[in-house]
Amino acid sequence: MALLSRSTPSPRPVRVLQFGEGNFLRAFIDWMIQRLNQKTDFNGQVRIIQPLPHGMADQINAQGGLYTLILRGIENGKPVEKREIINVVNDCLNPYTHWPEAVQLACSSDLRFVFSNTTEAGIEFKPEPYTPEKCQNTFPAKLTSLLYARFQAVKGDRQRGLIIIPCELIDQNGSTLKECIRLYAALWQLPAAFTTWLDQACLFVNTLVDRIVAGYPRAEAARLEAELGYQDKLIDCGEIFHLFVIEGPASLEDELPFAKAGLNVIFTDNQAPYRTRKVRFLNGAHTASVLAAILDGLTFVDEMMADRIFGAFVARAINHDIFPTVNLPDDEKRSFADSVLERFRNPYAQHRLLSISLNSVSKWKVRVLPSLLDYVKLKNDLPPTLTFSLAALLRFYEIERMDGNTAVGRSVFGKYPIDDSPEVLDTFDALTGKFAEDADFHSYAAAALGETSFWGDDLNRIPGLTNTVAYYLAHIHVKGTRAVAKSILQECR
Repeated sequence: MALLSRSTPSPRPVRVLQFGEGNFLRAFIDWMIQRLNQKTDFNGQVRIIQPLPHGMADQINAQGGLYTLILRGIENGKPVEKREIINVVNDCLNPYTHWPEAVQLACSSDLRFVFSNTTEAGIEFKPEPYTPEKCQNTFPAKLTSLLYARFQAVKGDRQRGLIIIPCELIDQNGSTLKECIRLYAALWQLPAAFTTWLDQACLFVNTLVDRIVAGYPRAEAARLEAELGYQDKLIDCGEIFHLFVIEGPASLEDELPFAKAGLNVIFTDNQAPYRTRKVRFLNGAHTASVLAAILDGLTFVDEMMADRIFGAFVARAINHDIFPTVNLPDDEKRSFADSVLERFRNPYAQHRLLSISLNSVSKWKVRVLPSLLDYVKLKNDLPPTLTFSLAALLRFYEIERMDGNTAVGRSVFGKYPIDDSPEVLDTFDALTGKFAEDADFHSYAAAALGETSFWGDDLNRIPGLTNTVAYYLAHIHVKGTRAVAKSILQECR
């Protein structure tokens, strides 16, 4: 069976530079660009830059940028599956080995848009020297270097700036990314004319993205390839539902005519209410539950939702611990909360719990901690399910051994990978060796909660949190996450 590949290059110009080659952007942004090409006069291709030294560039290039997208869900009460080959990606660059080509792309007269998804941990400022001849380390540093190269190439022409549309799930993602770039420009002592060009020629927008993407359907791959009639190592699966909220000027809709393409995209002057609703209910419930479910041997989100204990736990988290912390009308919250539970139960998504576990520390800070803090303010008490989720995180991050850049944990159901930044893994590796192996759960909890680089504050300051997390953690070690989750549900009746 032949590998899916492109016989001839696309004649369309490359108008989009995309930082991130993962499942989400390929099932969301690239799918939308394909719709724009099909239904409007957008006429543009995408070139991807992988943000890390080790990524999917070789796989993507082997298939000429082509891959199959499978969207599944329920429409009008009936199961629906839609398959199509996405053809808008030309190739994927590894900037660590092809930096001059990345610079050439950034300076192209055809280029207009930059999309990114480098996870919540990706948009950060870490001082590093300016190395124009080779790839920078952080994503914002890479983008600063590329934007400065473009500024020089166009001689500061204010008509040739770029529109930067980050999709990372952090608050004010566009504003934060721009601030990081300004910090690098100052650190590297780039000319003031460059920062003026950034302000006047480039547009950074804040966004919210919403689509559950399961990624590569490992268990179904052989069957799907037989049905498709070709090999595809990049098959991507997601739900049919999608929402893209863009906080930017109305004129942006003229350049990105998503509505004409029939897409559920909202242009607004304030995306905050949409973001709070989605991040807390959908992403927060995911992050608050999946680690405990993995530790109990579960594999998929719909499997977790069908489980008597964990399904009830997720519903409890959404309806009781997260619900009161979202400052929106109750009827709007109820409708959205119910829709989230329905989407989680989608049996066609096959969303792997381990894929959600990536970078769980930064995800917990962004997706769960705000709800926990607001609950404490409102109730003068700890939210049981969210507090338990922090204990489950600490148990999940107990490292048995390091395997290259990946840590390995172990539960009674076997080994599992722990994927996070080197700084997070190194910290937990040290904490595991110091406390967890001796079952000193209170000291372990206190040390982990005191890592301000993780949480932005010392969580030991929250009354009762350290003791409660340590209590849950000790019981998880003895009884397992299922038994502790069950006891929490019984106590909350």
